Amino acid sequence: MKKTITLALLTTSLASAALADNHAIDEFRIGILGGENAQDRMNSNECLRSKIEDALGVPTKLFAPADYNGVIQGLLGGTIDLSLMGPSSYAAVHIADETAVSPILVKVNVDGSTGYYSVGFARIDSGVTSLDDMQDKVFGFGDPNSTSGYLIPSVEIPDLINASMESGDFFGEVKFTGGHEQTIVAVNNGDVDGGVTWTDGQGNWEDGYTFGALRKAVDAGLVDMNDMTEIWRSKLIPGEPVVLRNALPDDVRATVTGIIDTMGETDPDCAAALAGGEVSGFDPITHDAYTSIIAARLEKSN
Repeated sequence: MKKTITLALLTTSLASAALADNHAIDEFRIGILGGENAQDRMNSNECLRSKIEDALGVPTKLFAPADYNGVIQGLLGGTIDLSLMGPSSYAAVHIADETAVSPILVKVNVDGSTGYYSVGFARIDSGVTSLDDMQDKVFGFGDPNSTSGYLIPSVEIPDLINASMESGDFFGEVKFTGGHEQTIVAVNNGDVDGGVTWTDGQGNWEDGYTFGALRKAVDAGLVDMNDMTEIWRSKLIPGEPVVLRNALPDDVRATVTGIIDTMGETDPDCAAALAGGEVSGFDPITHDAYTSIIAARLEKSN
């Protein structure tokens, strides 16, 4: 019996080694954008890491840099192979190197749509009920590479307030908090008067909607949405893409894509963990869905 078990283990090891050789990679690396506690991010992505490692037969690692730029630079430098990222972060990678990555999949909301929103919010007891009430007050952004936490608000809000987003122009101060979770906590604690974050905008406000940063904060016990009020909502933003490094072998790309593409059916709990709340799964997406975000990012950099 012992000899049989040893032979089986040896056969499995040889098969894994052969698979790794066929893939021509020694390991696979998943980058996780900032915006919440690093350990929480690692825990949410562990199910994906395990599935990919089992399928590829090579060590698969998670990386959770302190900010969005860490993932962007990792994808550009070839030290990160896969990431679920915001459209603006994808735009940053594409602008720097059009050949580096490609969007392969996008999260699908429970109603079949694929977009999400940037929302402005404040504490109810602050007396702030709209953007007009934020004049001369402190406004919190997340990360400069965030779509909903910076790019879209910085494009849409100035038209509504007829002023720039510069500190002292309309808002008393505009500052970066470091990420979505940090913005939510800052608003909740009164460190800033209002802030922006991301959500699908579906479901109930008191639940933090169906998925997004507010939902994650509610599930983590960081905030009671009954203490908060929504003060602004963006136009619909193209859904967050899963991007994959183009230099990877075709069979690796196909295997990884297949795992995530079918996750809504094969492992809904893992799909929800990756998405930050309830989703129906993931659908194919291409670069064309993000041309408007790329244009907005280029405009902001001029």
